[in-house]
Amino acid sequence: MATLRGIQQPELSKKLYKMIKSENHAIGAYESASRERISIASQLSDWGEATGDDSISDISDKLGVLLSELGEQEDVFAQNLEDYRTVLKQIRNTESSVQPSRDHKAKIYDEIQKLKYKEPQSTKLVTLEQELVRAEAQNLTRQKLKEAYDLHFAATIERAEKQILLARHGRRLLNLLDDTPVVPGDTRPAFDQGHQARQVLNDAEEDLREWTPSLEPIPSSAADLGTNLMPSSPEAQATSSPVQQRAVANVEEATAKAGQPLSPNARDVSGSSTVAQPEPSTSYQQ
Repeated sequence: MATLRGIQQPELSKKLYKMIKSENHAIGAYESASRERISIASQLSDWGEATGDDSISDISDKLGVLLSELGEQEDVFAQNLEDYRTVLKQIRNTESSVQPSRDHKAKIYDEIQKLKYKEPQSTKLVTLEQELVRAEAQNLTRQKLKEAYDLHFAATIERAEKQILLARHGRRLLNLLDDTPVVPGDTRPAFDQGHQARQVLNDAEEDLREWTPSLEPIPSSAADLGTNLMPSSPEAQATSSPVQQRAVANVEEATAKAGQPLSPNARDVSGSSTVAQPEPSTSYQQ
């Protein structure tokens, strides 16, 4: 059925339909990577314990915690990408419901002017006016495109910054492992860095908890866009042609339905990390 729906889409929305479907596969890959990373982290901890070396056992266990948290961040990223994908769906629905006549906009306007002069009562006039207003669907498209990729890039930055944070603490753990060669038969000094290793995890937990996004705002004038995809402010309405204003009522119901948001899918992955996971930041969302 999904394939049939794609075939039935207008050409412009069909391209976006294909892109949204590809994004779904990409999101699934991030979720799979999250599960695999968490599993590998657990395997690292188990292996370290089996070595019988106290130093390796302690460090590998704590490395596993950080690696598991890295896996959790992949899942958070996937959830944030679902928000971005939901906005793309809104664009697709709008394009499908009110397919714009961008290439013929000037031609339609000329035909309207000629028809108003020759046959002002013609029923074809209403049809042409509707097509002209449908071309203004690009108002919503621009707004939603900015919103979608604002979410996408903000999520990418969050994932990258938290990965860097965790990786730096992982390197701190490696510095606690003494790899000085010993003569066969000699006894290696007992591992005495347990407290410092635990402090690294505490620092990582605190850094994640205190992390906040620092993003350059992306301004939007979306508040001036009415449900009919036309400017809603008095000044903007004044600049709209009488033809456009008269045709607004004929397409308002269809465009309002097209602008309804869709509920994103819930995607949950259970992890084994002991580092506290902060709530996903939403301060960058529109």
